[in-house]
Amino acid sequence: MTAEQVADYLRNNPDFFVGRDELLRSLTLPHDSGRAISLVERQVHLYREQRDTLRHELVELVSIARQNDRLFEKSKRLLMQVIEARNLTEMAAAIDDSIRGDFGLDAASVMLVGGELPAGSTTGALHVVSEADAEKNLGALLDGDRAVCGQFREADRNFLFPGRDEPVASVALVPLRTDRLIGVFAVGSCQPGYFDQSMGSLFLSYISDTLSRLLPPMLQRHRQVEPVLDAVAESR
Repeated sequence: MTAEQVADYLRNNPDFFVGRDELLRSLTLPHDSGRAISLVERQVHLYREQRDTLRHELVELVSIARQNDRLFEKSKRLLMQVIEARNLTEMAAAIDDSIRGDFGLDAASVMLVGGELPAGSTTGALHVVSEADAEKNLGALLDGDRAVCGQFREADRNFLFPGRDEPVASVALVPLRTDRLIGVFAVGSCQPGYFDQSMGSLFLSYISDTLSRLLPPMLQRHRQVEPVLDAVAESR
């Protein structure tokens, strides 16, 4: 019989060694250490390696689950503050405070293209830019529907986070897009390489989806209330 025929027979008869303990003990296999060990010892060794691998994977899964729980709680607190904001100023302050304080990042930016506010206006983390400036600096990022992470070009980072003393070195960005709104939501870190393409973006996308729906009515209220406030100020 050839070795392949023996192997085929054992594959087709996996219970062949049942009741043949002495035969199992007499079979030897080469080991990493160089010495020959019995088939039983080899199986035990493989089972231990498999156990250690599974244990390591379980520890990693538990760690990821705990991290996701923390991210979910932070995201929920941020969105609750945004929902409770009475105007754009409070919304921008809530986003900025949460991203820098709760998430421990260095910068946040909600950049809107045109819309209900004049281009060039800034309220905390909220910036309004013209369509021409957005196309020049963000280009295809405005047309996407997925988060993008990386270091970006210096000009793009400065455009997203204007007026900073310490420049942002790494960015995570996701488009804000509905029928009534075009823009981006970006968070930044001064640490190079903090964000990279391999990072998950579930919670960033979750926040941006909520902002995409909350901002249009907020902007509409701002457009209705601001002229009234200006008129009251002028009457004084």
